[in-house]
Amino acid sequence: MKNATLILYRNIEHPEILTYMEELLEGNGTHLYEELNALTELAAHHGYDGNIWHAYLAHVLANHENAFSTACEVVGAVEGSINQMAKSDFRQFLRWFRVDLGELDAKYGTEIFRVLENYRSVRGYSKEYNQRVRDRILQLASDLAAAEDEEQFSHALTDFYCHFGVGKFGLHKAFRVENRDGEVVILPITKTEHVKLSDLVGYESQKRQLIENTEAFVSGKKANNCLLYGDAGTGKSSSIKAIMNEYYERGLRLIEVYKYQMRDLLGIINQIKNRNYKFIIYMDDLSFEEFETEYKYMKAIIEGGMERRPENVLIYATSNRRHLIKETFQDSRTGDDDLHRTDSIQEKLSLAARFGVSIYYGKPPKKDFQEIVRVLADRAGLTIGEEELMLQANRWELSHGGMSGRTATQFITHLLGQEESH
Repeated sequence: MKNATLILYRNIEHPEILTYMEELLEGNGTHLYEELNALTELAAHHGYDGNIWHAYLAHVLANHENAFSTACEVVGAVEGSINQMAKSDFRQFLRWFRVDLGELDAKYGTEIFRVLENYRSVRGYSKEYNQRVRDRILQLASDLAAAEDEEQFSHALTDFYCHFGVGKFGLHKAFRVENRDGEVVILPITKTEHVKLSDLVGYESQKRQLIENTEAFVSGKKANNCLLYGDAGTGKSSSIKAIMNEYYERGLRLIEVYKYQMRDLLGIINQIKNRNYKFIIYMDDLSFEEFETEYKYMKAIIEGGMERRPENVLIYATSNRRHLIKETFQDSRTGDDDLHRTDSIQEKLSLAARFGVSIYYGKPPKKDFQEIVRVLADRAGLTIGEEELMLQANRWELSHGGMSGRTATQFITHLLGQEESH
């Protein structure tokens, strides 16, 4: 098997596709229809079209994290022995790219392989990637197929790694974390909310602070951890999701971590600290009860632990509590029963203090709330008169949690649902 001769690009995705293809090229048609099925399913799942054999090969190369590909995403073209090993693999991939699918039809008396050369996706979208990522992989397939030798092949692939990265971190915006029998696994989130900062009405000062800090971070300058705190429904979480979308093209990635996963923070950081991306560890709706102590893991990572936080990692958190940890009336009492009560209070306050940037999101006054409603209604194309719109909005907020961006959005959704039902 020729794929057994690969040096760096071993343990590839869907290896059976290569195995079946090699058998077909050698005259063994035992798995002919399995090959057709595997390529078609791959194309359907990822939204690939055109020559889906080439798309599969480009998919393998774009996702394969190895010593060569991860070095290229950091510094571009590399020299030395590893470069020679990579070119040995590329010569094999070039042979696969030059397979004429039409010849397989002639060999096996079929007419279906030609279809795979000009395949048209049924859905036109990918279950795995957003459209831009899918299009990049298809363009990579075209570039690699046009390479005349391993030098041109290497140049095209290295350029891809340098500009877009490799593997899950290169091809996805956001990630979640699982702990599998003690092993921390970072998994892509394939469907993310496409909110932009311009979609968030108001809170211009807050957005500006968040942009300034994130801009410094992705530019390689010093930046702070951020805490967005304040009233519910005011756009804290949406602001961070919007930041992810705004800076994705510049290498920003977001990893969502829940409170119960604090023990995994070190394992997460060990996996991302040497990658050519900027990572925001995102903790939504963060708060701790008095008896919960997971925050101590977070304190050590942010500042004060033996291992210094990597330059490519920041923590952004949202919370309804300014100090994150619940304070009780007992904390403010003085007396002989707790000589160290001040130390206890400072222990709780020190967590929030470790966020260099704290941004307050308060509920909007009535005038600002009405402006949010007005803008959202205009974007939605609602034709209701302004006076009636404001009247209904005021009634809605009184029975749906008060004035906030979330309430306004829910109100507009309600009106759109009524229009559709008439």
